[in-house]
Amino acid sequence: MKRFSLVALLLSPSLLIAGDWPQFRGPNGQGFAIEKNLPEKFSKTEGMRWTAALPGRGLSSPVVIGDQVYLTAASGVRGDRLHVICYSLATGKELWHRQLWATGSTVCHPDTNMAAPTPVADKEGVYALFATGDLAAFDLDGNLKWYRSLVGDYPEITNQVGMASSPVLHRGSLIVPMDNAGDSFLAAVDTRYGKNLWKVDRPKDINWVTPLIREVGEKTELIFSTDSALTAYDIATGKIVWTFAGQGVNTIPSSFIGGDKIFVPLNGLTALEFKEGQPKTVWASAQLSTGMSSAVFYDGKVYAMNRAGVLVCADAKDGKVVWQERLKGKFSSSPIAGDGKIYAGNEDGTVFVVKVGDTAEIVGENKIGGRIQATPAISQGVVLYRTDSTLFCIGK
Repeated sequence: MKRFSLVALLLSPSLLIAGDWPQFRGPNGQGFAIEKNLPEKFSKTEGMRWTAALPGRGLSSPVVIGDQVYLTAASGVRGDRLHVICYSLATGKELWHRQLWATGSTVCHPDTNMAAPTPVADKEGVYALFATGDLAAFDLDGNLKWYRSLVGDYPEITNQVGMASSPVLHRGSLIVPMDNAGDSFLAAVDTRYGKNLWKVDRPKDINWVTPLIREVGEKTELIFSTDSALTAYDIATGKIVWTFAGQGVNTIPSSFIGGDKIFVPLNGLTALEFKEGQPKTVWASAQLSTGMSSAVFYDGKVYAMNRAGVLVCADAKDGKVVWQERLKGKFSSSPIAGDGKIYAGNEDGTVFVVKVGDTAEIVGENKIGGRIQATPAISQGVVLYRTDSTLFCIGK
């Protein structure tokens, strides 16, 4: 894909202005940014714009609107104190900090916690979903717009090992994914008042993926997967538009759009195109297995990080592998792309910067310390990484 087509994609009416990183994996969950002069070499003490100590753990990503960075965290012995924090992107100053008490269960796998879902934001506010089923909306100054206890509304919701699917926004609708082994559903919530616009039942099963929005002419589809199918809903009504059956879809990494294809974590990675409105398989590659992280489409290629720490690059047209590069460590954070580089952080707190193209070149192996599990953000010339204890703003 040429650079001009990337620009056209980011200028879609459903997305925000260049520079914002409003949700998990950036605009429409695609995992790349159109940025220049992004950092390559840095450490805890060099190449940082600022760092901020966090009030608790979290696997959620930072999101950015204008000069404001939003992040969630959870603290307390039971992980039941929930935090939403806003920082200045320019200085790292804490602009506001709000706290909630959890109303749902906080029992989960030790690798995760209640601040696993990433918040989503736009010029009207920030919307934070926690794995406890607590959902809160704030304006950009930190004033509470509304709050809902989803487990209060739907008592059969069950957390079990922990939930991590993140909400997304579309034209006044907050899309709330709530796949679990109990009361499982997908809902569109009015961003002004917090009321359901529609709600559809989902299979009762654990799922960690984030929904995907696809514009189709004048209509918009909301695409969400289970381990056996990819389903598209009409975002205005919640009615099913189409279903693509595929047993063995990975329910941890998310699907994403690249050019005219949808890439699904099925059989490694599967590329779908649309014929007469229905999805058809173009190619599938077991070499593009993603493990826990989501793959990235960038400049006509697909990049996937597998469980062994191997970054694999393939041509998005046919899935043929272009190169493979082994990185050190265990990776659960998803890689992201920008300025001709891939950023990949391992769980030992090392961020690898890989210059990409027809060959790979590791241009940075940067130790910032702490445990990196959250996917980073790119905005306005900086890269934002969060660890268990610290938010790092990396760049000039």
